[in-house]
Amino acid sequence: MKPHPKRQVEMLEKLPEAHCPPTVQPSLFSPTILVVDDEQGMRNSLNDLLRMSGYDVTCAANGREAITLLANKRFNLVLLDINMPFISGQGVLDYIGEKKIDTSVIVLSGESTFDQATQALRKGAEDFLTKPFSPDDLLRNLTKILQKRQRRDEYLVIQKRLQGSEELHRFIVNSAPDLIYMLDEGGYFSFVNERVESLLGCQVDDILGRHFLELVFEEDRRKAEYAFQLQRKGQVGDKGIELRLRGKKGDDLRHVEVRALSIELNPVGVYTAGKRGNQGVVCTYGIARDIGDRKQTEALQRYQHYHDFLTSLPNRNLFDDRLDIALGQAKRSGGKLAVMTLDVDRFKKINESFGHLAGDEMLQSVALRLRKCLREGDTLARIGGDEFALLLPNVSSKQDADSIAQKILAISSLPVYHQNTELRITFSIGVALYPDHGEAKDVLLRHADLAMYRVKESGRNDFRYYSKDLRQNVSHTLDIENSLHRAICDNELRLHYQPQFDMATNKVTGLEALIRWQHPQRGLLPPSEFIPVAEETKLICYIGEWVLKQACKDAVVLRNRGLGHVRIAINVSPQQFDMEDFEETLLRTIKQHGLDTRFLEVEITENSIMRDMNKTMEILTALSAAGITIAVDDFGSGYSSLGYLHTLPLHTLKLDRSFVQNIAHAGEKNTIIDAILAMAKGLKIDFIAEGVETQEQHDYLLAAGCSICQGYFYSRPLEFNKLIPFLVSGK
Repeated sequence: MKPHPKRQVEMLEKLPEAHCPPTVQPSLFSPTILVVDDEQGMRNSLNDLLRMSGYDVTCAANGREAITLLANKRFNLVLLDINMPFISGQGVLDYIGEKKIDTSVIVLSGESTFDQATQALRKGAEDFLTKPFSPDDLLRNLTKILQKRQRRDEYLVIQKRLQGSEELHRFIVNSAPDLIYMLDEGGYFSFVNERVESLLGCQVDDILGRHFLELVFEEDRRKAEYAFQLQRKGQVGDKGIELRLRGKKGDDLRHVEVRALSIELNPVGVYTAGKRGNQGVVCTYGIARDIGDRKQTEALQRYQHYHDFLTSLPNRNLFDDRLDIALGQAKRSGGKLAVMTLDVDRFKKINESFGHLAGDEMLQSVALRLRKCLREGDTLARIGGDEFALLLPNVSSKQDADSIAQKILAISSLPVYHQNTELRITFSIGVALYPDHGEAKDVLLRHADLAMYRVKESGRNDFRYYSKDLRQNVSHTLDIENSLHRAICDNELRLHYQPQFDMATNKVTGLEALIRWQHPQRGLLPPSEFIPVAEETKLICYIGEWVLKQACKDAVVLRNRGLGHVRIAINVSPQQFDMEDFEETLLRTIKQHGLDTRFLEVEITENSIMRDMNKTMEILTALSAAGITIAVDDFGSGYSSLGYLHTLPLHTLKLDRSFVQNIAHAGEKNTIIDAILAMAKGLKIDFIAEGVETQEQHDYLLAAGCSICQGYFYSRPLEFNKLIPFLVSGK
């Protein structure tokens, strides 16, 4: 997947004309450019940018079109994307190399891996820019390459004019971009071109007569001498080796790729290659090409492969390598080490409240603070999003890890400021020790993650060590998850219904559908045993769909038995409510069962309502217009802002059971319940108190003016086959 193509297009479109560098002037050279990218917006933006700079531009939407154009037209430069349909950018490079097409290539790609970049450069690409890139950098590099081609073409023109003359050969050799040299049989320079002046800062006369090893960096001399001996024997041929040459100052190293060939001056004064037996003078002819730019590019790609771009911390690749090394050392020495996984608590809220740019700045600040908690030799890595990993080698005892974890938690006492807003950063930390909690890398990381997730479940801002009970809990969760898939397919789910009573008439006015699981081995399970797992694994949407269909089937039965006046309320999870086709699926299911929508109520939580107010308004308005009533479940336990009660089409407030449980005596004052009841009456919204279990709670709610209640005081949730007799009896 290509990162941020729209942002790159915007960068290209917003580039002022004044920022464009001067283009290559078409004298002997008329530059033509082929843009190859499967993103139409990118092609159009590059086309406009390059035409504005005076270039002749042709565009191709994929590698297949590019190859067709290259076969029929000459292009001086190709701007090439890597990941494309039909034929990739690497395939286009292969075609250019195979057909020996004379063109320069700059790779512009969202694929920034080291292997892709190295492969492209070795296939002849002259530059590799990672998207998003600066338009100024693109134009600057493009101009540099085209000017280089212009000089090359001008050299070719001059060659034709001076062909056959001695001046031509001397001009070619001295003007060559590579260092051309000749060594005698002993390895001393007998010829060197003028490129040595710009490459090493030495004059030609300073080099002649010196041994070639004097120019080679000490660490590369054995490799160079070995290659020289093989070349003299004709065993290497044109194979290149990479060496570092010392400049005139001594400490200035230049990376070069050397290609050399053993030659022989025969008795008639002609140099020949690949022949022996003339008893002539054996020499070595070679070319040294400056590859400093390529080495810098490779070094940059290596750095990016092992480091996080945002924080400059090691990434997962480097962390894994260092953990492997530390484990090997610990096994040999019998020592210990600790692995920590750290997660920034509620980081998603920061992104949602202040934007991703603020989130990035926060992560950079966190990285700087975490570094200050470490010992020399520890490794802190960002492994993704707001997750960090910490390697503590040479841990002598559990107290060493405790000390580091406490230092990290102490960071939360120092506020971070963004736009004059004070924020506090806390961490959930999981710790695994070698060899106590595992001996393999993957095991240690997995166990540290388990401990971290338990900290999050327990309230965050703490650290915890791995223990075996964590794995048992995970195994239980996995068993529930796997069994839930079967339960949905094998019809093991059940609906029980809890009646809602009109307190004035003591008649049933509604039913709340409550799910149960008839487990084959464990019996009837309440929702607390499996709903949290269903929400975590996204199975809650399938369960919600089953509840809707089953409730509709049961409603049809009640209607046929003359009990259609009783409204059924179903609970909708936040994930189900966020589904793109939620309201269409709901209305379609009701219609398929031939039901009147007035006898169905949808219960949603305050958190679901406030996640996206625009979307919530659209969905609830559509449902209300269709005749479905909307209830706010667990009212009072969520958001403190009540503005949504005025704007949304709501029909019922269900008081959270925690308020009802606080009622101890019928005569005492409960201000919160009275206030909510008064607000509901003022807004003309129905009010239901749930969780009523005692006579005192019933008496207080009745005196306070509550009209509808449900709870064990009136009736427990009933199986459907027991519900009908209950309703028929009129209780």
